[in-house]
Amino acid sequence: MSDFFNLPPELRLLFVNNGINLVAAVLILVIGWTLARLLARWTRLGLNRIPQFDPTLRPLVASIIRYGIIAFTIIAVLQRFGVETTSFIAVVGAAGVAVGLAMQSTLSNVAAGVMLLLVRPFRVGDRIRAGETAGTVREIELFRTVIVNDDLLYLSVPNSTLFAATIVNESRESRRRFNFQIVLDHNSDIAKAQAIMRDVIGSNPKVLKSPPPATPIAAIDHNGVTMNVLGYTSTAETGQVKDEIYLEIFRRLKQEEDVYFPSRAVNLRRDPMPGSKPS
Repeated sequence: MSDFFNLPPELRLLFVNNGINLVAAVLILVIGWTLARLLARWTRLGLNRIPQFDPTLRPLVASIIRYGIIAFTIIAVLQRFGVETTSFIAVVGAAGVAVGLAMQSTLSNVAAGVMLLLVRPFRVGDRIRAGETAGTVREIELFRTVIVNDDLLYLSVPNSTLFAATIVNESRESRRRFNFQIVLDHNSDIAKAQAIMRDVIGSNPKVLKSPPPATPIAAIDHNGVTMNVLGYTSTAETGQVKDEIYLEIFRRLKQEEDVYFPSRAVNLRRDPMPGSKPS
């Protein structure tokens, strides 16, 4: 401490000023970082209480607020040390070009994230398939999209991967077609079977009348006569309606004496051991 007071007044003033600036810079960083995190959380919670606000944009707005506060915090810290922000911005712009070339894949995720938010091939809560990825969209961020698959696994998918793939949105349309096949024996009364299938489909109130359901013959081969069962229902009830109709058709067809399901006869033959007499 005595050495400090022995220094020239100019150096003592410099040390004091730099010490004050350092403490102030640390406080600004801590306060700015904490404020950015809290405001982003409060923004997300507040937007969740507004049902009219698009849930797809909620994470984006919260992220913009957080990174904006962090940017202002860094500028305030630099100004505390007397750095000219105008020259700093120019230097950051030049460095940004170099960093952008080195981080093309990362920046492509940001560009793809912006395009996903603008084009809107899917929204939060939609069920999608894109390449080998399938599940329900939980969150769309600037760098990645969070998807939860049927096994309730958390998938973090880069936005560029999604944007480059063919996206199948299974939730966007209000109606969806169910389609399954039933194989009958060659000796079955096909016309009667088709009438029963149409009756089962038509009696289900969840099946739409337009477009009309159909039961065309898909194939006739050595396995039997393959029948397609087609109909339309609401997207949310597709799986349930398909199961109901499948079980009811199966039950009704089993009750008919002239409608048969294919059966196979298996003959087992035991070959004699080498050198033994056939039995």
